[in-house]
Amino acid sequence: MLIAPFCFSQLTWVNVDSLYGDLPVSMHVYKSTDPIDGKANIAYYAIAGLKDLSLNFTAAAKDKIRLTPSQYYQQNQSPLLVVNCTFFNTKTGDNLNTVIIDKHPVSFNVSSSRGAGKDSMTQYRIFGSAIGIDDKRHADVAWLKTSGPSNAIKASEKLVAPVAEPVLCCSLSKKFYRKQHRQEKKLSKLFSDWHMITAVGGGPVLVQKSDTLIANNEEMKFAGKARYDKHPRTAMGYTGDDKIIVLVIQGRFLGTAEGADLRQEAMILKDLGCYEALNLDGGGSSCMLINGKETIKPSDKEGQRAVPAVFMIRRN
Repeated sequence: MLIAPFCFSQLTWVNVDSLYGDLPVSMHVYKSTDPIDGKANIAYYAIAGLKDLSLNFTAAAKDKIRLTPSQYYQQNQSPLLVVNCTFFNTKTGDNLNTVIIDKHPVSFNVSSSRGAGKDSMTQYRIFGSAIGIDDKRHADVAWLKTSGPSNAIKASEKLVAPVAEPVLCCSLSKKFYRKQHRQEKKLSKLFSDWHMITAVGGGPVLVQKSDTLIANNEEMKFAGKARYDKHPRTAMGYTGDDKIIVLVIQGRFLGTAEGADLRQEAMILKDLGCYEALNLDGGGSSCMLINGKETIKPSDKEGQRAVPAVFMIRRN
């Protein structure tokens, strides 16, 4: 879904490396306090060279255990950067998105969603997004599905709409199964193996091929007008010259930092030069540490929220 035109002014960014201690030559931190569409704003982004062999791009995840970003920082040899990433079930702590660590998938995107109301007898197969880094230090944002008993991850570089399937299958006709077979054959042509060293999921995709493309409906993320609500935001993307960008936007502080909606977030990422980018878990989860020091202020009154996974940049 291409975004509709709306009022947006490009932000001015100030280098704040000196506030965050010793950083590698290829890594920098920037801050903006320019208003977003007239509303108070505080935002930061970190940028780092994917080809910098002194850097290691990885993730950390806990099985049904949540830690704050500061706790991940303490338990992982003080990374240069720690940022929240995946959405999760607040009751169980389970990741709802893909996480790959050292080529090994430790969690997967939720692959289906039940319709509501009159649509309650329909199950939708959904293809959520993730950002990954391969062994050649190239980044990619793609839509994923898992395949077979091995849970091998396959990816599509093209946006894939949800696939509707009836919940009750006992009375389905041969005609339906033939249609389903054709559908699967068509889908199989879109997806191929996705060999990533590191990856974290979220969604929706916000930028593709240097243009804004908000895949909210296709990824079945935010319902109704929620896509236009302003909240704290976390996002990741990469540029055409192999730099990774991690963006956090402070929110829920009336008159000080009011957050951004998906359209505004997408425009910021595009303006920063992202070739592809996606939204990650936001709200009270949004938090980025540089050398262990907070950038934005988390919106929860208790401070940093415990999360089941983080993306990290470490020194090799």
